Amino acid sequence: MKPVVVANSTPLIGLSRIRRLHILKELFGTVVVPAAVFREVSVARGDLPGGQEVRGADWIEVREVRGRTVVEILELSVDSGEAEAIALAKEIGADLLLIDDRRGRSAAKGVGLALSGTVGALLRYYRKDEKGFRDALGELVANGFRLGRDEQEKILQLAGRRAAGSPECP
Repeated sequence: MKPVVVANSTPLIGLSRIRRLHILKELFGTVVVPAAVFREVSVARGDLPGGQEVRGADWIEVREVRGRTVVEILELSVDSGEAEAIALAKEIGADLLLIDDRRGRSAAKGVGLALSGTVGALLRYYRKDEKGFRDALGELVANGFRLGRDEQEKILQLAGRRAAGSPECP
Protein backbone atom coordinates (compact mmCIF):
# COMPACT_ATOMS: atom_id res chain seq x y z
CA MET A 1 0.00 0.00 0.00
CA LYS A 2 1.34 3.42 -0.99
CA PRO A 3 1.83 6.02 1.74
CA VAL A 4 -0.38 9.10 2.02
CA VAL A 5 1.86 11.98 0.94
CA VAL A 6 1.25 15.74 1.03
CA ALA A 7 3.53 18.06 -0.94
CA ASN A 8 4.44 21.70 -0.66
CA SER A 9 5.30 23.66 -3.80
CA THR A 10 9.13 23.46 -3.76
CA PRO A 11 9.38 19.72 -4.49
CA LEU A 12 6.84 20.07 -7.30
CA ILE A 13 8.68 23.03 -8.84
CA GLY A 14 12.17 21.59 -8.33
CA LEU A 15 11.39 18.19 -9.82
CA SER A 16 9.54 19.81 -12.72
CA ARG A 17 12.57 21.98 -13.50
CA ILE A 18 14.63 18.84 -14.08
CA ARG A 19 11.79 16.97 -15.81
CA ARG A 20 11.42 14.44 -13.02
CA LEU A 21 8.02 15.24 -11.50
CA HIS A 22 7.02 11.69 -12.49
CA ILE A 23 9.25 10.43 -9.67
CA LEU A 24 6.59 11.40 -7.14
CA LYS A 25 3.95 9.37 -8.96
CA GLU A 26 6.26 6.38 -9.22
CA LEU A 27 7.23 6.56 -5.54
CA PHE A 28 3.89 7.40 -3.98
CA GLY A 29 1.09 6.86 -6.49
CA THR A 30 -1.06 9.81 -5.44
CA VAL A 31 0.27 13.05 -3.99
CA VAL A 32 -2.08 15.37 -2.13
CA VAL A 33 -1.57 19.13 -2.31
CA PRO A 34 -3.49 21.82 -0.47
CA ALA A 35 -5.37 24.37 -2.54
CA ALA A 36 -2.86 27.13 -1.70
CA VAL A 37 0.01 25.06 -3.12
CA PHE A 38 -1.99 24.25 -6.26
CA ARG A 39 -2.75 27.94 -6.75
CA GLU A 40 0.86 28.93 -6.08
CA VAL A 41 2.31 26.46 -8.58
CA SER A 42 -0.27 26.37 -11.34
CA VAL A 43 -2.50 29.43 -11.17
CA ALA A 44 -1.00 32.47 -9.45
CA ARG A 45 2.16 32.38 -11.54
CA GLY A 46 1.47 30.13 -14.47
CA ASP A 47 5.05 30.55 -15.66
CA LEU A 48 6.51 28.59 -12.73
CA PRO A 49 8.11 25.26 -13.61
CA GLY A 50 5.57 22.59 -12.84
CA GLY A 51 2.51 24.75 -13.49
CA GLN A 52 1.34 22.84 -16.54
CA GLU A 53 2.54 19.52 -15.19
CA VAL A 54 0.64 19.93 -11.91
CA ARG A 55 -2.54 21.09 -13.69
CA GLY A 56 -2.39 18.05 -15.96
CA ALA A 57 -1.41 15.41 -13.40
CA ASP A 58 -4.34 13.15 -12.61
CA TRP A 59 -2.31 11.65 -9.76
CA ILE A 60 -2.10 14.98 -7.88
CA GLU A 61 -5.14 15.45 -5.67
CA VAL A 62 -6.04 18.98 -4.57
CA ARG A 63 -7.76 19.32 -1.19
CA GLU A 64 -9.01 22.20 0.91
CA VAL A 65 -7.82 22.44 4.49
CA ARG A 66 -10.71 22.39 6.93
CA GLY A 67 -8.82 23.67 9.97
CA ARG A 68 -8.39 27.32 9.00
CA THR A 69 -7.39 28.34 12.53
CA VAL A 70 -4.37 26.04 12.36
CA VAL A 71 -3.41 27.57 9.01
CA GLU A 72 -3.71 31.09 10.42
CA ILE A 73 -1.47 30.22 13.37
CA LEU A 74 1.12 28.59 11.10
CA GLU A 75 1.05 31.62 8.78
CA LEU A 76 2.64 33.63 11.59
CA SER A 77 5.91 31.83 10.81
CA VAL A 78 5.60 30.29 7.31
CA ASP A 79 3.98 31.21 4.00
CA SER A 80 0.41 30.18 3.17
CA GLY A 81 1.38 27.18 1.00
CA GLU A 82 3.59 25.74 3.72
CA ALA A 83 0.98 26.47 6.39
CA GLU A 84 -1.70 24.67 4.40
CA ALA A 85 0.61 21.75 3.57
CA ILE A 86 1.47 21.25 7.24
CA ALA A 87 -2.14 21.63 8.38
CA LEU A 88 -3.45 19.29 5.67
CA ALA A 89 -0.81 16.64 6.38
CA LYS A 90 -1.78 16.69 10.05
CA GLU A 91 -5.51 16.79 9.26
CA ILE A 92 -5.50 13.73 6.98
CA GLY A 93 -2.89 11.77 8.95
CA ALA A 94 -0.36 11.81 6.12
CA ASP A 95 2.53 9.38 6.32
CA LEU A 96 4.90 11.93 4.81
CA LEU A 97 5.13 15.66 4.10
CA LEU A 98 7.35 16.80 1.24
CA ILE A 99 8.71 20.22 2.20
CA ASP A 100 12.07 21.95 1.80
CA ASP A 101 11.87 25.31 3.56
CA ARG A 102 13.78 25.31 6.86
CA ARG A 103 11.09 27.16 8.83
CA GLY A 104 8.38 24.97 7.33
CA ARG A 105 10.29 21.82 8.21
CA SER A 106 10.77 23.07 11.75
CA ALA A 107 7.06 23.81 12.14
CA ALA A 108 6.14 20.41 10.68
CA LYS A 109 8.52 18.60 13.03
CA GLY A 110 6.96 20.53 15.89
CA VAL A 111 3.59 18.94 15.17
CA GLY A 112 5.08 15.47 14.74
CA LEU A 113 5.01 15.03 10.97
CA ALA A 114 7.40 12.74 9.09
CA LEU A 115 9.31 14.79 6.51
CA SER A 116 11.24 14.51 3.32
CA GLY A 117 12.15 17.06 0.71
CA THR A 118 13.07 17.25 -2.93
CA VAL A 119 16.51 15.72 -2.38
CA GLY A 120 15.00 13.02 -0.16
CA ALA A 121 12.56 12.07 -2.92
CA LEU A 122 15.43 11.83 -5.40
CA LEU A 123 17.40 9.71 -2.96
CA ARG A 124 14.46 7.32 -2.51
CA TYR A 125 13.97 7.04 -6.26
CA TYR A 126 17.62 6.46 -7.07
CA ARG A 127 18.19 4.20 -4.04
CA LYS A 128 20.31 1.70 -5.98
CA ASP A 129 21.56 4.03 -8.72
CA GLU A 130 24.24 6.35 -7.35
CA LYS A 131 25.08 7.77 -10.79
CA GLY A 132 21.44 8.51 -11.57
CA PHE A 133 21.10 10.25 -8.24
CA ARG A 134 24.30 12.28 -8.74
CA ASP A 135 23.10 13.37 -12.18
CA ALA A 136 19.66 14.37 -10.89
CA LEU A 137 21.11 16.23 -7.89
CA GLY A 138 23.55 18.07 -10.17
CA GLU A 139 20.70 19.10 -12.47
CA LEU A 140 18.65 20.25 -9.50
CA VAL A 141 21.47 22.46 -8.20
CA ALA A 142 22.26 23.74 -11.71
CA ASN A 143 18.62 24.79 -12.02
CA GLY A 144 18.66 26.98 -8.94
CA PHE A 145 17.97 24.58 -6.06
CA ARG A 146 19.76 25.97 -3.01
CA LEU A 147 22.10 23.45 -1.47
CA GLY A 148 25.39 24.29 0.22
CA ARG A 149 28.56 22.55 -0.92
CA ASP A 150 29.03 20.77 2.44
CA GLU A 151 25.40 19.69 2.48
CA GLN A 152 25.69 18.42 -1.08
CA GLU A 153 28.81 16.41 -0.22
CA LYS A 154 27.09 14.76 2.78
CA ILE A 155 24.11 13.85 0.60
CA LEU A 156 26.36 12.33 -2.07
CA GLN A 157 28.14 10.25 0.60
CA LEU A 158 24.77 9.02 1.85
CA ALA A 159 23.76 8.11 -1.69
CA GLY A 160 26.98 6.13 -2.09
CA ARG A 161 26.28 4.16 1.10
CA ARG A 162 22.70 3.47 -0.02
CA ALA A 163 23.87 2.26 -3.42
CA ALA A 164 26.33 -0.05 -1.68
CA GLY A 165 23.50 -1.40 0.50
CA SER A 166 24.91 -0.21 3.81
CA PRO A 167 22.65 -1.46 6.62
CA GLU A 168 23.13 1.68 8.75
CA CYS A 169 21.81 3.91 5.98
CA PRO A 170 18.12 4.87 6.42
